[in-house]
Amino acid sequence: MPTRNVVITDHQASFVAQLVESGEYQNASEVLREGLRLVEQRRVEHAAKLARLRAAIQEGIDDIEAGRYEAFDTPEALGVHLDALAGKAIAQAEAEIEAEAGITASA
Repeated sequence: MPTRNVVITDHQASFVAQLVESGEYQNASEVLREGLRLVEQRRVEHAAKLARLRAAIQEGIDDIEAGRYEAFDTPEALGVHLDALAGKAIAQAEAEIEAEAGITASA
C-alpha cells in the first residue's frame, strides 16, 4: 500500500487523535482514508447533481424552442398559476398516500 507524508494543522492532528482515542478509528490512517472516501463521495454526488441540472436546463431550452411555455402578464397571474399547480400536486400526493394506506390496511 502506498504511503504519503501529509502536513496537517495542530487542530486537525488533535481531532485525529481524539477520533483514535475514542475508539471510533483504530489509527490515523483509517481517519484519513475515511476523509478521502467522503471527498470522493461528495465529488460523485456533485457530478450527478450537475448532470441533472444540465439535463433540466436543456429540457427548458428545448421546451422554449418548441413553444411549450406559458407567459404571464403580471406577477399576480404567475402567482395564481403557481398556486393552482401546488394545489394539484398536493391533491395528487394526498391521493397517493390514501391509496397506499388502503393497500397497507387490506394487507
